[in-house]
Amino acid sequence: MSARLVSRRQLLRHGAALTVAAALRAPAIAQARAKVRLGYVHVVAVDGHIWTGIDRGSFAREGIDFELHEFNTGPEVFEAMMRDELDVASAGGVISNYLALGRGRGFLINDIEVATAQLWVRPSLGVNKLADLRGKRIATTMKTTAHIFLDRALRANNIAPSEVKIVNASMPDAVKAFIAGEVPAIALWVPFNVAVREALPDAVKLVDASAFYPQSAVLGGWAARTDYYAGNRDVLSRIIRGWIGANDHMVRNPAAAAEALQAHYKPSRPADIAEALKAQKLYSAREWRRLYADGTVVKWLQEVSDFFMTDAGVTGALHASDYFDTQLYLAAAG
Repeated sequence: MSARLVSRRQLLRHGAALTVAAALRAPAIAQARAKVRLGYVHVVAVDGHIWTGIDRGSFAREGIDFELHEFNTGPEVFEAMMRDELDVASAGGVISNYLALGRGRGFLINDIEVATAQLWVRPSLGVNKLADLRGKRIATTMKTTAHIFLDRALRANNIAPSEVKIVNASMPDAVKAFIAGEVPAIALWVPFNVAVREALPDAVKLVDASAFYPQSAVLGGWAARTDYYAGNRDVLSRIIRGWIGANDHMVRNPAAAAEALQAHYKPSRPADIAEALKAQKLYSAREWRRLYADGTVVKWLQEVSDFFMTDAGVTGALHASDYFDTQLYLAAAG
């Protein structure tokens, strides 16, 4: 028998064995599918990865089926998760508040919200510069990325937070109040700047969060209900792997990612989505791995937690190393 024939038979036997093995594995893969109740805020910095991963099938390939629940703000997402209405949450800088209070366990970072938070004012209502804010009403959603940014912007310009009146509202309501002239200033997050810009051509953006980066950074990301985290670490690892597929596509192909995301943000224009993507800092999965491993992620999270806890007068909060699982990402990312 020729060596060529033996080799061919070996290949055929090997192929048959692989086919049988695949068939044996198929039921296990089918059984492994997990339905996850996911709450999120509908802004690109938070759900851009979700839609990209769903559209490109990266979550489905990991056996993850999301039951999606949309909210207006991060606090609403976490409150729903605390009521056991959600398994997993994706939000902005608010994660550093709720997680430090022991309300869930963080396991994945989406991005750095470099310029997603912005301070807009109305000169016609007497505010032309930051110094004019003393004694004025400023609309925002407290305990969010916008609130953190506003505090830093005020202090950087020698204005104590006590010297202004913060009007706390959901961001849609805060924007409505600003447009209606009920307040002369607003600290918002992208893409609410689009509504302001279109409704008030004379409104001015004084500063955005990029003025304080990289000295400080606000991270947005994912958290799981504490009991869900304890019993479903494999599911969370698969979410991470699905997220990596979406994230690296967004990093490598930002224009294509923005164009695809526009379908989820009608009537926003592609240019608006591209602007929103530029307002956040994305890293490749490999770069994130380094930032997890060297402690940078925990450091950034802790800075924001310290702000929230100091502002609320809370003592005994969890340290970021206790509420965020860096090892889960490192293991899932390989």
